[in-house]
Amino acid sequence: MATLRPSLDYTDKDFDALLARMRNLLRGAFPKWTDETTANFGNMLVELFAWTGDVLTFYQDNQARESRITTATLRRSVLAAVKLIAYRPRGAVAATAELTFTLAAPPVGSVTINAGDRFRTLKVTTPISFQALAAAVIPAGADPPQIVITVEHSANSEEIFQSTALPNQQVVLNDTPFLDGSLVIAADDGIYTVVEDFLDSISTDHHATVTVDANDRATVRFGNSIMGAIPQGTINCAYKYGGGDTGNVEPDTIKKAEQAYTDEFGASVKVTVTNQEKASGGLARETVEAIRTAGPRSLRALTRSVGREDFEIHALKVLGVARALMLTANERAGIGENEGQLVIIPGGGGQPTQVLLDAVTLQITQTFPHTLTFLPHVIGPVFRMINVQATVFPRFGAGGTQAQRIALDAAIRAALTAFFALELDDGSANPTADFGLNTDGIVAFSDLYNVVRDVANVRRIGDNPADFLLNGATDDVPIAPHEFPQLGTVVLINGFTANALAAV
Repeated sequence: MATLRPSLDYTDKDFDALLARMRNLLRGAFPKWTDETTANFGNMLVELFAWTGDVLTFYQDNQARESRITTATLRRSVLAAVKLIAYRPRGAVAATAELTFTLAAPPVGSVTINAGDRFRTLKVTTPISFQALAAAVIPAGADPPQIVITVEHSANSEEIFQSTALPNQQVVLNDTPFLDGSLVIAADDGIYTVVEDFLDSISTDHHATVTVDANDRATVRFGNSIMGAIPQGTINCAYKYGGGDTGNVEPDTIKKAEQAYTDEFGASVKVTVTNQEKASGGLARETVEAIRTAGPRSLRALTRSVGREDFEIHALKVLGVARALMLTANERAGIGENEGQLVIIPGGGGQPTQVLLDAVTLQITQTFPHTLTFLPHVIGPVFRMINVQATVFPRFGAGGTQAQRIALDAAIRAALTAFFALELDDGSANPTADFGLNTDGIVAFSDLYNVVRDVANVRRIGDNPADFLLNGATDDVPIAPHEFPQLGTVVLINGFTANALAAV
């Protein structure tokens, strides 16, 4: 029986290639079969086999790609890959805000705001909802009748399950996205603590693990009476869900209380609420690209902070840290021997808060401790401002409309902003902006020239030396090892009119 010979060309597996190979085989086996029209029943079968082979090889190629962390595209595939190295991706984080709760007049009786009371923005279609984290009371006769409470972009959920009394039982929590660290488990035989794994659990330990899948749904797993106890009776799971960067709402946007309020005597009171400051702290779940980078990196620094890279890796594990750089006397003059400066940049840029500095310090001194003979200091960044001036000739010429000029001005500024961004849209670090130590110590003139020139509707940049300047010069901008480049002022001039590009 004639068969297709193996092909070592692993790219030659599509419909056309398989059809051509089978027809060559048929010519050898059946020399009189010369009719290759589609109407021929035999040709229909051959094309059907080629199509089947094309589909099967497509599935094989996808399975091979999804089995490797460097090539996988599906979130569930990446989660399965990093699970092998015990890396636990970060889920969504809920934003918080300080909400000013005001009564229209001093109350006759005290007014209570309960934990879990809900407040939202005034958007009609997709309002952003928050809940009070703790109870608060405005006492009777308070003047001004006002109190500030902390609200969180989350919601509470509680689910009850009946234990099967079997080893390794699992329960799936329905509400999504699950917020890490919010689960409280109580069974008839006591409270269960969430742990990373059961490796250190004994038969009597009330332990459970939580795994979050690609759909942000949490699965709770219990022990087997050898490593972790088996829960008895009713299992009560209380947790929070929600979060994400959509909760970072602007000031004066949380304006609606979702429940009515009365004083202690039952009299209705009129309430107004607002957030005087922007909500902060909300983060989207860790992206596939971020997991792809952070997973393998976690293996390079396990339990201690010793080398420069160890400090940076462990600092980046702290929630809210976008970039980290460890400097010693070898990289920056003025740092003492056996000392170091760990520079951190918070997500969104700017200077880190003292809370974030303290969290990173705790991370490298206790969670992943450094050697006793080395003294690290956690500090904020020094930004090197890069001012850009460019004379551009629009592709639409001197007669373009004001709307065209404004759009081009905005497009150029957006391209420059993207060049200096801390992170890409997929959550991974932006390779075009980094500390001076990690680059060649410059912000290249040619790089920014190309950024402006490559914007759609920019025909060219002027030829005169002053037509493109970085910090007032036609040269690269040097940055010190500890400095991080940041976009400063941007001046854009219309080459046809010598006026500002967006001028009326």
